[in-house]
Amino acid sequence: MKFESKKDILFNSVMLGTLGLLIWIMAVVLTNGLSGETKYMALFFTLCLTGLLLWIYFGTSYSITNHTLSYRSGPIRGKIEIEKIKEIIKGKTLWVGLKPATSTNGLIIKYGKYDEIYISPKSNELFIKKLLALKSDIKVTE
Repeated sequence: MKFESKKDILFNSVMLGTLGLLIWIMAVVLTNGLSGETKYMALFFTLCLTGLLLWIYFGTSYSITNHTLSYRSGPIRGKIEIEKIKEIIKGKTLWVGLKPATSTNGLIIKYGKYDEIYISPKSNELFIKKLLALKSDIKVTE
């Protein structure tokens, strides 16, 4: 089952502000008389950064199969074996660590010995329900 990532106002504001700044930089580079090589280098890096941000914005999702939880957020991808998941913390935000997420108040998933990941599915409750159906002894903390 596939779950899209929730996008909150903070993430949308930061993303739109950054994209607006990058578009403004591209417009300045194109209209000002920079030398040919410098202009193309600036446009190349600006377009690459814009593409990366759009890839993260539209390409963040999670999927649950019988044995794995997969996550994607732009170039960040990975899988977690459901059997290794020990605890899910609801409604908190992980400020340091792996965060393939586009919102606050998501889920912190603890797995393995010391590993944890922060994700933000559109419906935390449905996501937890699906995981608990596959492994009922996961501890859920609010």
